[in-house]
Amino acid sequence: MPDSNGFVLLTGTANLPLARDVAKILDKNVDETVTLFADGEKRIIIPENLRKRDIFIIQPTCSPVDANIMELVLMIDAAKRSSASEVTAIIPYFGYSRQDRKDRPRVPISASLIARLIEFAGADRILTVDIHSEQEPGFVEIPWDNLYSSYSFLPVLKEEFKSNLVVASPDKGGVPKAAFYADLLDADGVAIVFKERDVMKQNESHALDMIGEVSGKDVLIVDDMVDTAGTICGAAKLLKDRGAKSVSVAATHGLFSGSAPKEIASAPVDRIFITNTVPIRKEMLQNPKLKIISVAKLLAEAINCIYKGDSISEKLIPKTHQERI
Repeated sequence: MPDSNGFVLLTGTANLPLARDVAKILDKNVDETVTLFADGEKRIIIPENLRKRDIFIIQPTCSPVDANIMELVLMIDAAKRSSASEVTAIIPYFGYSRQDRKDRPRVPISASLIARLIEFAGADRILTVDIHSEQEPGFVEIPWDNLYSSYSFLPVLKEEFKSNLVVASPDKGGVPKAAFYADLLDADGVAIVFKERDVMKQNESHALDMIGEVSGKDVLIVDDMVDTAGTICGAAKLLKDRGAKSVSVAATHGLFSGSAPKEIASAPVDRIFITNTVPIRKEMLQNPKLKIISVAKLLAEAINCIYKGDSISEKLIPKTHQERI
């Protein structure tokens, strides 16, 4: 069995605070590898010997998405050319993951292409957090472990919501996630908001109706990400119109693109629980509704599991009441 000092942590520029937090938990150094040439080209220099060692690269492919993807594949290539034993690409937020199917004529399946590019660069394993579509690990031939932010969220949410809770999904696709949280939080029920989305337009959806009883209840909307915030703001308004006592949001990836900070500030949302898979915009950090929950411990535990050959599913994925029976 390799010793605890045998692996190496690398990072790009996408989310340095998260990489440093993971390294601190693991009592390791994390090598910052990226500099720039005068013309803007990325230059990767790894400062330590990687020969026959396991490498973990922490790099979400968030905004600027293409630049961060380029850093990731260059770091992977540098590690493989340095005779690394195994390279794991830890991608807390996987850019392009929403483009996971051909939803209209003459479009790429971008998530598949990016995943295969990471595989071609030399990654031996991919690790993500709350990937947008569960089928995406099938895009590549290498192992792909997907972690769930519920590991980090649940201890906090159990303290915040002790009774009178309904968990809501902002669309029909999120019902399994909502049911999962409802079970583990002992909620009184699940609500489903139905929305209309025009696939020919980007980031546009409208809440139309809902199923479930929310009158007088504290409602928790669960989702995998907040981008422009149109979905959660529309859902929150509908829930409040139907009599919800309060509306909170728990979402993994806080992109908060465009006018999202302004939309959330004026929306009937009481609290937003978000993780640090991506850096949070300064405008959102000033919002008193926001509470950031770190996934650093989750990632650190996953690295230990992979390095030692332990089961991720047994240690890091919360079980519902039914699964425990």
